[in-house]
Amino acid sequence: METVIAVVALLFVLFVALGVYATVKAVGAAKRGVDRTLTQARRTVEDTTLRARTFALPGPAGELAQLRLKLRTSLRATQETLEAGAVEDASLKESLGLFERLSGHGRQLDDELRRLEGDPDRGGLARRLPELRERTERITKSADSLRWAAHERARRFTEDDLSTLSGQIDIEAGALRHWTTEPGAGPGTAPGPGPAAASAGDPASKASASRAEASGAERPVRPAVAPPSGPRIAYPWEKKPRPETTT
Repeated sequence: METVIAVVALLFVLFVALGVYATVKAVGAAKRGVDRTLTQARRTVEDTTLRARTFALPGPAGELAQLRLKLRTSLRATQETLEAGAVEDASLKESLGLFERLSGHGRQLDDELRRLEGDPDRGGLARRLPELRERTERITKSADSLRWAAHERARRFTEDDLSTLSGQIDIEAGALRHWTTEPGAGPGTAPGPGPAAASAGDPASKASASRAEASGAERPVRPAVAPPSGPRIAYPWEKKPRPETTT
């Protein structure tokens, strides 16, 4: 009896522990989802504000907003491209490491540009603009170079795989149409003399007919294509069947 009670108590503790673990995981996932939503919303608001400042503020203040918007857009697009590509291409992990270093320079420049937006000395700001413009150009150019290299790498892999697949399909299609390469199988071609008639002629014809008979006997018979087992998968390019009517 004591053993049964101990087992029941142990099972109860395990169920409670699993429930607590599942609750913690669910709360953590919900918190991460909320954090991502808030971050995305904050980015959208900041980008919209910067875009409005580029048109509303004349002079150095408007150009500062334009530099910040250009910097943030380039770095964000490069980060998304590299992170998505690194899931399937391990070579991009080294590129991600380089991007993290570049991103540090980008954050430093973005902070500096944000502080300068409230600087009342417009004359000093105008004198610093060429240097700020040059730093922004260097960072965005490096980020764009990484992003486009990743795009070209992914496209090259896709093209190579498609070329290999097309070649394999051509070979398979030729094997399926094996009858088109047999002599006398073309349209409008009259059937030639059979092996018996050929054997009645010269020895060369007889030998050729014997080889043809042997080749035909060795040709493997392709089995019938069996339908796939399990539930059928509907692909996006397939049309949905029309519902049957009772009339």
